Amino acid sequence: RQRRGGIIGIGLEPGDDLVDVLRTDGNKNVIIATALGKAVRFHEKDVRPMGRAAKGVRGITLQPGDEVIGMVVADESKSLLTVCGNGFGKRSPVNEYRFTNRGGKGVTNIKDLDRNGKVVAIKVVDDDTEIMFISQHGIVIRVKATDISVIGRATKGVRLMRLREGDKVVDAARILQQKQHEKEIEKAGKE
Repeated sequence: RQRRGGIIGIGLEPGDDLVDVLRTDGNKNVIIATALGKAVRFHEKDVRPMGRAAKGVRGITLQPGDEVIGMVVADESKSLLTVCGNGFGKRSPVNEYRFTNRGGKGVTNIKDLDRNGKVVAIKVVDDDTEIMFISQHGIVIRVKATDISVIGRATKGVRLMRLREGDKVVDAARILQQKQHEKEIEKAGKE
């Protein structure tokens, strides 16, 4: 019997939101990123199993005014794409994000938030990935990951999308090619 009201998946404090959920095999590393340009990388085994309604454990300690914007599974063979609201961002090798303690303050993910704007999305990409950037005014562009320079972790980044006055990038999405889509479906079935 399906429950109309759903079931509790996590206990949240007032003002908190669930930002991301990822399926893994239990042996992966994750990167959590914040709007103010910080990131923490840790092994998911550092998060102890809990009941469905538990409040969980701290992934990253936030500065005042900061918030978590996303989480990805860290794959050493790929790069981390960081996308900022003013149309700037960068690709950095995942291995440049050192392991830190879960719940720590994190390392610098991207600099110069005055120019770049807040971080709005992170994605793990490789050279075969295509990405869509979406603005609040409904402008969407499609970019190949190879068109975005791979640069260091603690850098300013490059322009990813030209925006009109008053517009902001609000999100980014990986575009799965048919073969990638079939592989991900097959992989999900095995996990």
